[in-house]
This record gives sequence, C-alpha cells and structure tokens, in this order.
Amino acid sequence: MDNCLPILVTHTLSLSDLRKNYALGSLSEHDVASDPFAQFKRWFRQALDAQLAEPNAMTLATVSADGRPDARIVLIKGADEQGFTFFTNYESRKGQELAANPFGCLLFHWIELERQVRIEGRVEKVSAAESDAYYHSRPIGSRLGAWASEQSAEVADRSIIEAREEAFRKQFGDAPPRPPHWGGYRLVPDAVEFWQGRPSRLHDRIKYFRLADGQWRVARLSP
Repeated sequence: MDNCLPILVTHTLSLSDLRKNYALGSLSEHDVASDPFAQFKRWFRQALDAQLAEPNAMTLATVSADGRPDARIVLIKGADEQGFTFFTNYESRKGQELAANPFGCLLFHWIELERQVRIEGRVEKVSAAESDAYYHSRPIGSRLGAWASEQSAEVADRSIIEAREEAFRKQFGDAPPRPPHWGGYRLVPDAVEFWQGRPSRLHDRIKYFRLADGQWRVARLSP
C-alpha cells in the first residue's frame, strides 16, 4: 500500500456563517477625552501597550476626479492637534487623486482590541522642511527606493526597478536628497469616530464633529 495521507472531507463553510461576538470593552461619551486628538493618543498608547502588529497601519481612502474610490494601507508618521501625517510619492495614484479631490478618510482597525478609528477631513501637503526631516530619518534603502520607484506606473519587470535603484545608488551614494515628487500629507480632521465592539452587534460609536469655531461636539451614534 502506498504511503499517503487520508483526505479529510469537511462541509463547506458559508461566509455568512463567519461571525464573532465582541465583548472586550465599552466606550461612553461621558468618559472620552474632550477632543479627538487626546482620545486617539489614549487608544494608540493602549494599542502599543498591547503589542499589536503594526498599530500604526491605517487604510487611506481617496476619490478620483470622476468619483471612483480607492483605498490602500499606509503608515501614520505623526498625530497631533494639526492632524494625521503620512508620507508617499506625490505622483502615485493616491497623490493624483488628492491633487484632484483633496479629501480623504483614514481607518485604523485594531482587531485584537475590537476597535476602529475613522478619521475624515481635508488633506494638505506638509512643509518641505517637514518632508526633508522625515526623509533623512529613513534608512538609506528606503531613501533610494523613493527615487527608484515611479509609484503606480506600469513596469515590465522587477529588474528595471532594481537597475534604477542601483543607478541612483551610484549617483547619490549614501546621501540622496529628497526627491521633489516625494513628501508628506496631513489629513486635517473635521470628524473622528471611535468604534468599540460590543455584544449582540450593539457597538459603541462615539463621534467628534468639528464646529465652526474649532471646538468639538461629541455625539453617540446608533450602531
């Protein structure tokens, strides 16, 4: 008899059967910070303390000039009262979409904590000095990669990208300047929602709305 493993036959699981009951925490409009930046810092610190994998990863959603949405994962590099900062290629698809329609939405999903944070607002470029400072803090490979990659453009194969990287390495050595097509964006929020999973899908949703005078109104949303 041939040495072989038995094949286990199981029933097909329907996607509609996949569900989880959330019960790790709660969120009250009476307990949150008075502004969303302080509340975000509180939750982000808890995500760090929980040693989550890449708690700084967030989905960035943008919309093209003709109304087509797109989304991708980027890394947050700054969060303060000015807004939420990330860096990328200005000529990429997201850069082109932000040039045509300078509004976006960020989404953090800390699944281990059963939490989401959704941030909506206008997106603007950070100063050249801020982009320079972050660029020069990056590892040399990342700095050269910003030159080598024509982000979102079609390329025949990977060898072309690797050849470009090598060419820029020879040109700049270990001191490449920041590419003019690469830098930072800051999303300046006008609304921020904090979502905490709760049992029976009766989740806690607390949303901050920026008022005309710059103050924040806090409201509970129905789940």
